[in-house]
Amino acid sequence: MALTCLFGALALPARASAEAPDDFLWGVATSGFQSEGSSPDSNWSRYSDSGRTHDKIGDSVDFRHRYAEDIDRAADLGSKVFRFGVEWARVQPAAGSWNETEFAYYDDVVAHIRARGMTPMITLDHWVYPGWVVDQGGWTNPKTEADWLVNAEKVVERYSGIGALWITINEPTVYVQRELTYGGIALTQAPSMFDSLVRVHRAIYDRIHVLDPGARVSSNFSFIPGVSEAIDSVFTDRVRDKLDFLGIDYYYGVALNNPTAAYAALDEFYNVTPQPEGLYDALMRYSGKYPELPLYIVENGMPTDNGAPRADGYTRSNHLRDHIYWMERAREDGADVIGYNYWSITDNYEWGSYRPRFGLYTVDVLGDPTAARIPTDGVDTYRRVIHDNGVGADYVPVMAPAFCSLVDPPRSCTATR
Repeated sequence: MALTCLFGALALPARASAEAPDDFLWGVATSGFQSEGSSPDSNWSRYSDSGRTHDKIGDSVDFRHRYAEDIDRAADLGSKVFRFGVEWARVQPAAGSWNETEFAYYDDVVAHIRARGMTPMITLDHWVYPGWVVDQGGWTNPKTEADWLVNAEKVVERYSGIGALWITINEPTVYVQRELTYGGIALTQAPSMFDSLVRVHRAIYDRIHVLDPGARVSSNFSFIPGVSEAIDSVFTDRVRDKLDFLGIDYYYGVALNNPTAAYAALDEFYNVTPQPEGLYDALMRYSGKYPELPLYIVENGMPTDNGAPRADGYTRSNHLRDHIYWMERAREDGADVIGYNYWSITDNYEWGSYRPRFGLYTVDVLGDPTAARIPTDGVDTYRRVIHDNGVGADYVPVMAPAFCSLVDPPRSCTATR
């Protein structure tokens, strides 16, 4: 479709002020296994080697050895937050054995982030656990909870007192889904895995507040339109008293005239038509449901198909500005949004494939042995957004709101935004 068929001038209400407060947390995000390369033995290195994924992990974008330059790129955008993960499989390659060389690497990552004036956002579990935990049954073995907590507490002790933001478990519902897909658990064991994730989150939340007083702790969850209540019931509702803010990952919506979210179930995110106003609906939903919790958009971004331009002409710059616009609208309507992270600073391994490209800097992992970081149009746009603390009160979104959004039905279909 041509751009002019999908998008057009919008009749949206005038805005008095769009600027975020000075303490708003603009950031970028990445993860360990997806970006680091040099992968140690883990559930995901085994999944990658199993022949069941589209691509093998290889060295990914080699963040393990190029972290300093990627951190510099984030700082040059003006980012205030840099999210990364400390991989359990890397720092504890065997039960009871800690790899101080790998901890020193993470020490240097933290030091670089802080030296560039950014706050580390540290993820304790981004779906990856050591091979020795796989061998003992992974999340099907109750012992894994205790082992998980030993590692998490060691990481927190090491990086306490630096002002870090803590993410305990990345997208718990998708974590369980991925384990189902690759055989880490059976379908009948999914409820038990959710129970385990709830217990370890609640336990480490309390320990973080002992070991790192004043730190803010959350778990980011993947917003899946139309099924929010069901998703909330298995994790978020059960830990709401153990969250200092609510982490939200928003990527796509669904509407009567936009059924393309179905491609997400096939991991073909590049075929999904973005629905930026759904971010507003998601934020307003959780502002009302959990009024005691500030909201932080921990992940938001748009993939392209192997880095190629979208057929409809919608660019990463368009996507970024449009979503920031709707975030600002939610803030104006009372949502306490305290931060936004773009996913991700570079392209990476999207859990089995290098085809979806989310990066502000694109990297052709399979075709370019130098793994050069090539800026997309999103780089200059995000730099300007951060500098201006928003997109400006006169900004008009490129993407028109969908007809009868089902992001948070029935309100999102009938409400006037």
